[in-house]
Amino acid sequence: MAGTSEGESKEPINEQAVANIYGAMKSEINQIYSKITELEMEVSEHSLVINAIKPLDPSRRCYRMIGGVLVERTIKEVLPAVQRNKEGLEEVVSRLNEALEKKKKEVADFEAKYKIRIRKADEVKDDTARKEGSAQGVLVGPAGANE
Repeated sequence: MAGTSEGESKEPINEQAVANIYGAMKSEINQIYSKITELEMEVSEHSLVINAIKPLDPSRRCYRMIGGVLVERTIKEVLPAVQRNKEGLEEVVSRLNEALEKKKKEVADFEAKYKIRIRKADEVKDDTARKEGSAQGVLVGPAGANE
């Protein structure tokens, strides 16, 4: 029994704490989604640049922004660098996708552990009308559902 009390000391104590942790986890998932979207846009832009300069003469001048400074180079010098950057971005996106899957699994486990159900706006209105007294799990509703 002593082993279980040590593990329980790290557990959230009330429904509000569970809801706060759950909200933070969902927020983290949304941040990962937005970062993935941002990086996928950059990969797309890199692809456009590569497709635009690939058929051109390699000795032709081109300009590249490096750390806020516009630098004059040749296509022969710029093309490999842009391709490396694109590959690096694709690798980061794949790592973020893996992290997203882990976080989704973690949230699913958390939902199962605390019997969390997501209420829809119409369910929240129905519940406030009936006032059920049984507490079988934590219910999280959409923002502004009480209005």
